[in-house]
Amino acid sequence: MISVKDLSFSYGERPLYEGINFIVSKGQKVGLVGPNGSGKSTLLKIFTGKEDGYSGKVKVQGKLALVPQEVKYDPEMEVSNTVREYVNPDETYKDYELKKLFSGLELDVNLNKKPVNLSGGQKTKLALARALLSEPEILLLDEPTNFMDKAGKKWVMTFLSKYDGTVIVISHDLALMDKAIDKVLAINPAKKTIEEYKGNYTSFIKLKKEKEELLKRQILVKQKHIKQMEEGLKKMTRFSSAKGVRARVRQQRRIEKEKAALPEAPKELRVMKVNLPEPAKVGELPIRAVHLIKAYGALQVLKDVNFAIERGQRVALIGANGTGKSTFIKILMGLLGADNGEVIKNPSVKIGYYSQEFEIFNFSKTVIDTFMDATKTDERFARAFLGRYMFIGDKVFQKVESLSGGEKTRLSIAMLMGRDNNLLVLDEPTTYLDVLSQRIILESLKEYKGAMVVVSHTPEFIKELLPDRAFLFPEEKMVYWDDELLDRVVEV
Repeated sequence: MISVKDLSFSYGERPLYEGINFIVSKGQKVGLVGPNGSGKSTLLKIFTGKEDGYSGKVKVQGKLALVPQEVKYDPEMEVSNTVREYVNPDETYKDYELKKLFSGLELDVNLNKKPVNLSGGQKTKLALARALLSEPEILLLDEPTNFMDKAGKKWVMTFLSKYDGTVIVISHDLALMDKAIDKVLAINPAKKTIEEYKGNYTSFIKLKKEKEELLKRQILVKQKHIKQMEEGLKKMTRFSSAKGVRARVRQQRRIEKEKAALPEAPKELRVMKVNLPEPAKVGELPIRAVHLIKAYGALQVLKDVNFAIERGQRVALIGANGTGKSTFIKILMGLLGADNGEVIKNPSVKIGYYSQEFEIFNFSKTVIDTFMDATKTDERFARAFLGRYMFIGDKVFQKVESLSGGEKTRLSIAMLMGRDNNLLVLDEPTTYLDVLSQRIILESLKEYKGAMVVVSHTPEFIKELLPDRAFLFPEEKMVYWDDELLDRVVEV
């Protein structure tokens, strides 16, 4: 059981929550939701004792395990000599049992391999496997289905729905365990509170929508009344007597009072416009690949890839996990060498590359310094541009290390869009994003006029980007885009 009473927590001057209260009972399946940066991951860290500096009381009863959103520096992983030792330290399970769990998690690794040498996605899945095998009474999961395709996500969520224990999960895939959820805790960043919704995720979505529609109507009614009062104030200017002046002052005070009491519209109800720099001029073919071959031992990943993208063209890389998309992108970006073939870049090409690992960040710098260093712009431009990506007010002075995964993604994309890149290469840009953040990123990418190579397992995202062509894996061939290909975006 977890009991929270009068909990308040702030990052510097910015409060995340103020005086929140709730209880998670034994055996409950709870979905924790809220916009990126609203404090979801922080709350899980408070439960585990990895985050202090809060006021109020937090009581946790039972063995607890947390799988964080980003498994970067797990001390247990650092000292483990093999994958087997890390996930099964007490030697409770046989190798075939470990491999069965790994199969469901889409984790294809050798049990004798050193875990610190694995990719970020593989480390996250290993941490999830370790947590599941430890059989805790309370399981805290921060985006457990990141780096997974449709089948993997469904397997994890089905597993959690049947798990004999308390589960608190942050995920954009809560619909997959909808029937199992009996409570939703929703962080309201405008009010700095947590709102409790009894019932499943579908019920929460319906109630939340009704609540927002009601709030929207209330705001419109109040705004209309204020406008009427302001028009009345204009008419009162012709009264120059002392009595008339006092009446105008009273009317002005009433207007100011009503404006101050006006509810803040949820961020989801606001319209954001993004203006982007023009891409630098480049030749007809910004980048192309000729006869690429790549193998890992006996496994032939790329057989004979010939690829070219035209200026301003959008190409979606389509194929199941493990068919070579990420390998191809790494070779394209010069991060990995091919066994044969070459990548030819136009001398004027300027590439903006997004990967899920956030290797480009200096985590000790602030958001605004990071953006200005990357874009070579001044503070005035940086604050205005970052505001369009939901970095508002003092948020721009927050250290990158304290950002959530979704906020880091938004910052990464803002840095790419703030430069005059003429080619974007995007590897799963929606991984950490909530619905609102996805929409903001999507709208800016739709406006982008340069060439784009994109990998995503989110069909709606790909569809709205309106690709010109698709490059298919494992077929290794270019085809004209057809919406029927969306079925393959989530192909397993």
